[in-house]
Amino acid sequence: MTLRFYDTASAEVRDFVPLVPGKVSLYYCGATVQGMPHVGHIRSAIAFDQLTRWLEYRGFRVTVVRNVTDIDDKILAKSEASFHPDFEQEPGSVPEEEWWALAYRYEQEFLKAYDTLGVSRPTYEPRATGHIPEMHALIQLLIDRGHAYPALDGSGDVYFDVRSWNKYGALTRQKIDDMQGAADADPRGKKDPRDFALWKGHKEGEPTTASWVSPWGAGRPGWHLECSAMVTKYLGTEFDIHGGGLDLRFPHHENEMAQSQAAGHGFANFWMHNGMVTYQGEKMSKSVGNTISPAEMLELAPPRVVRYYLGQAQYRSVLDYQPTSLQEATAAVERIDGFIARAVRALSSDGALLVGSHGTVPDGFAAAMDDDLNVPQALAVLHDTVRAGNSALTGGDLAAARQALAAVTDMLRVLGISAAAQPAVDDQATSALGTLIEAQLAARAEARSRKDWAASDAIRDTLAAAGILVEDNADGATWSLQRG
Repeated sequence: MTLRFYDTASAEVRDFVPLVPGKVSLYYCGATVQGMPHVGHIRSAIAFDQLTRWLEYRGFRVTVVRNVTDIDDKILAKSEASFHPDFEQEPGSVPEEEWWALAYRYEQEFLKAYDTLGVSRPTYEPRATGHIPEMHALIQLLIDRGHAYPALDGSGDVYFDVRSWNKYGALTRQKIDDMQGAADADPRGKKDPRDFALWKGHKEGEPTTASWVSPWGAGRPGWHLECSAMVTKYLGTEFDIHGGGLDLRFPHHENEMAQSQAAGHGFANFWMHNGMVTYQGEKMSKSVGNTISPAEMLELAPPRVVRYYLGQAQYRSVLDYQPTSLQEATAAVERIDGFIARAVRALSSDGALLVGSHGTVPDGFAAAMDDDLNVPQALAVLHDTVRAGNSALTGGDLAAARQALAAVTDMLRVLGISAAAQPAVDDQATSALGTLIEAQLAARAEARSRKDWAASDAIRDTLAAAGILVEDNADGATWSLQRG
């Protein structure tokens, strides 16, 4: 077994060897809770959930930290806007809402979306506002080492001095002189317009609740500083993997890496970034109107289907949403579930099969996941196994069908798309239902052999009206109970 992941910092796929044998420390950027979750947030969470599940399958004990940015310019601005009579409210929002209440409400919306789509809870989910002392300590360390300075205009801001760190720009391979100025504070107090804020002095008009006492004056932390302080507290000054969306590489992750390494920390051994979600080949934009939210997806398809869609691409690639995307994902999930239902019926005498094998996934699946989480190839193995299992059932090879069912169950568990638990039903009733449906399918097959398509369609429509989904494939027809 050799795990290999793409490292953004080195721009190559490297062998993954954890810093501590048998353990993996993973930090990935969570949400800035200033609005409802968008599809990019959820794709990122699913990608790193897949990574976590695979590392655990490979026998590692994984500590996962995912932060919540609950103090930020955007949060304050949105809260302030909520007091304005012309404020356009999102559904469920509260008018005249304090910034901390707004942040907490949206934090709950993110948790709801994560839970609905099967994203495992992290080991810990720290909030920025709970780690102000750690941030003060990191700022002071940077000042003492000559990499940060209080603002020159007496505003109470503290900035990171980018020119003091000769590796600044290493993560994204940029030169300082080619970069635009950091737009996080008034540049008049900076030595260089590219210097970024570690601490933001309290400004007139801002709520007093959004500021904390510090050696440099009342204020609040800069966005980039928050993550460096939190990850260091929980995972140490050097840890295995730092993850997040591709859009965070610059300036957020570039600044995180610079300030942490300038403080003398080894920081992340691997930087992993998931790709964006586009809409019919174009960047999603509210102003253009080409967006779809996780909530809208969940109105169109069940959670397992939405998760299948958002997790089906290789995590570093662009995932393009098309109007037919969820229909295609639905068909894929139904093929899997159809085989499982058919196999469980055929093998119902072996109750252990109903809870999976707890064994090993196929070699091809494992090789794909070891290779930088190649989920598309892993899904190809999954669907090949489903086809082989259906062929085995058609041919009466119950041993091969049993093996295929166990493998499919294990692969689904690793991917976080396990079939929903079936309600308990009377075994005799189940057997009788199966016998009646199989008789109908046999009559339908005979009608099709006579090219009596009207009779064939009538049988299929009758079964559909009774909640029985019939799917034709190369090995014959299979059926499953339609889920509401």
